[in-house]
Amino acid sequence: MAKGKVAKRPTRDEFVLEEIGNQLTEAYQEKSVVELTVWGMPEAVRGTIVKMDSRTGKVHVEQEAETLKVSFMDIMALNYPRD
Repeated sequence: MAKGKVAKRPTRDEFVLEEIGNQLTEAYQEKSVVELTVWGMPEAVRGTIVKMDSRTGKVHVEQEAETLKVSFMDIMALNYPRD
């Protein structure tokens, strides 16, 4: 019996990963509200980056009452909300 295929995370080149890393660092330093497009999540993650943990590879995003930890490798894009 064949196993069900699990969707694989799209691969990105080093340039794209570096650009996302630079955007995250800038947003973190400026305490900007961001919207992260995260692979495998149906909706964008919106909040303020409060910590970037290089040991675990997680970006901590504070949303109202909770902090969500998102894997850096799952972040597909970073945008600044217009409102």
